[in-house]
Amino acid sequence: MQEQRKTFHQELDAIRDDIVKLAALVTEFIPRGTEVLLNNDLQGAQQLIEDDDILDELAVDIEDRCYHILALKQPMASDLRSIVTAIRLASELERSGDLMVNVAKGARRIYGAQFDPKLRGLIERMSEEAQRLFRLAIDAYVEHNAGLAAALDDMDDQLDALHKDYIQAIFESHHTGSIDLEAAVQLALIGRYYERIGDHAVNIGTRVQYMVTGWLPEHGGAARAKARAAARQALGSDEVAEADGDGP
Repeated sequence: MQEQRKTFHQELDAIRDDIVKLAALVTEFIPRGTEVLLNNDLQGAQQLIEDDDILDELAVDIEDRCYHILALKQPMASDLRSIVTAIRLASELERSGDLMVNVAKGARRIYGAQFDPKLRGLIERMSEEAQRLFRLAIDAYVEHNAGLAAALDDMDDQLDALHKDYIQAIFESHHTGSIDLEAAVQLALIGRYYERIGDHAVNIGTRVQYMVTGWLPEHGGAARAKARAAARQALGSDEVAEADGDGP
């Protein structure tokens, strides 16, 4: 039994290591995609798109192994939360990689477009902030740091603010004729991809909180919904009782 338990925890450790590996690949995608966009690098864009297959393969492998453990080992308590968290993180990470693939595809669509210094600077800053959020999210996961995980939501405000400034800069560039309408639309979509990567980092933080504490923010909403339903039911019962009392 002790040897089986050792093997089980070795499997958990291997899954954790692969989550970190997947996160490192996604974190590397962010500056790569940004460089492709700013440098009009068609070859680099194609390479990033092809490398996404590596992320997809690793994400699928992690999920398969997690389901295998759930089916055969029936983990409990914190071990169960670790497996459920790994499944959710694999999905969040894979989708984040897809977003940078979308940046690369957008770069191909507006190949040859020139960015003024303000737009270029905002793109670079959004990229840096998205990468920082991802690194912190994975640090929280590795360190089981629920406090850091919870703080990610507030940290994401900086990326949201940059995104708003970026959208305004696109309007200004189009108004002055620096970029045409097609480029403006594609750049707006690209900005949204960076902003969504920040959201995925926050989601990772939420799942880390669950892994460490067993509590999700959704639990508070669910509790409030149950309380409201109970209050409505009690009110309905009182109305029925009052109606019964008014009868002949």
